[in-house]
Amino acid sequence: MNLLPKPNRRGFLTVGALAGVGMTLADYFWLRQARADQKHYDNIPATAESVIHIFLPGGMAHQESFDPKPYAPVEYRGDLGMCQTKIAGEVFRAPLPKTSEIADKICVIRSMSHGEAAHERGTHNMFTGYRPSPALQFPSMGSVVSHEYGPRKNLPPYVCIPNQPNEYAGTGYLSSSFAPFSLGADPASGGFRVQDLAMAGGVDDGRFNRRRSALQAVNDYFAEKEKADNVKAMDTFYERAYSLISSQEAREAFNIDAEPAELRDKYGRNAAGQRMLMARRLVEAGVRFVSLTYGGWDMHDNITAGMNNQLPAFDQAFSMLVNDLESRGLLDKTLIMISSEFGRTPKINGTAGRDHWPKVFSVVLAGGGIKRGVIYGASNAIGSEPEEKEVGPADLATTVYHCLGIIADKELMAPGNRPIEIVDGGKVLKAILA
Repeated sequence: MNLLPKPNRRGFLTVGALAGVGMTLADYFWLRQARADQKHYDNIPATAESVIHIFLPGGMAHQESFDPKPYAPVEYRGDLGMCQTKIAGEVFRAPLPKTSEIADKICVIRSMSHGEAAHERGTHNMFTGYRPSPALQFPSMGSVVSHEYGPRKNLPPYVCIPNQPNEYAGTGYLSSSFAPFSLGADPASGGFRVQDLAMAGGVDDGRFNRRRSALQAVNDYFAEKEKADNVKAMDTFYERAYSLISSQEAREAFNIDAEPAELRDKYGRNAAGQRMLMARRLVEAGVRFVSLTYGGWDMHDNITAGMNNQLPAFDQAFSMLVNDLESRGLLDKTLIMISSEFGRTPKINGTAGRDHWPKVFSVVLAGGGIKRGVIYGASNAIGSEPEEKEVGPADLATTVYHCLGIIADKELMAPGNRPIEIVDGGKVLKAILA
């Protein structure tokens, strides 16, 4: 139950003065509370200016990455070796030596948990902070950030590398004008070029501006006749597209070839390295939320070989991303999040793999107001469930929004003028905040 502020004598006199214009006591208290709520929303100090969300689709095994069980029986522990980290007494798995070296700059949450063992439902949880609902599609964190803050420096507020990875990375019940901008190609590919970012052949600035004026006239006409979301969304889309095409600074943000060859080599000339380098380039230029995917982690069979194949490139790229942001003075302003839809079963299965397991898994955070060198929460001895400090998707999303200066229980409007909280019931993980 929400308790309103206790009125004082001056408050009652004010109510009496306003009664002549039709404001009731209930109206007065509602207005006072609304103003207090607005102040509450407006005065949250942000510790992060941008987010890089690294999503590892398929369900990365926590036991083979950030939550090893070195003293468990081999059927639970697995075959991969261990690597001592910069955090005293803590180990990661052997294919993460470079990440182990920067463990004093990151925070590992080892007690993430939810109840969705299907890929789609688990992915929905991790992109939105909500359990899936048959009645409503919830917006992704990137789209909420786009809604709340909008563009910066003529750049899209929300970018996906290389493409929007799933439907839950989209706008949900928000207008489609808050959808992500997708690169349309992998920055690791030869001849990489962002789709639709350059003028068509033979179109100079004058012709470009004439086309823009003509399109604006058409848009204005339809805006007068139609109030549909798709009309407004297309208008917003074209405006942002024009800003990208007409701004040399904005176009240059996507030019990964401008990076020194030596630096590109340090990240790795592969999907993990070039996607993370592009993410750094975009947040440095002004993009607010970058979501990138890497690899396939649904390892029901031969998980040791699978992790040895996938982790080294990730290890090189992620450690370089943290160090690169640090060297540029950007790490404290950029929140990095590594997540997957769930973890894997505590016991190795009959085909030397692990199956879906949402009861406990790991998430990594770094920068943007997060404490360094922290292990938060714990799973039990065989990695089957949280042993302490359980964290749900709503808690994770609420903490990310808090770092960005967004109050997670703020209400947005869903279709039918239904007020829906950005996140319902999550708590800020204050223990991991710097």
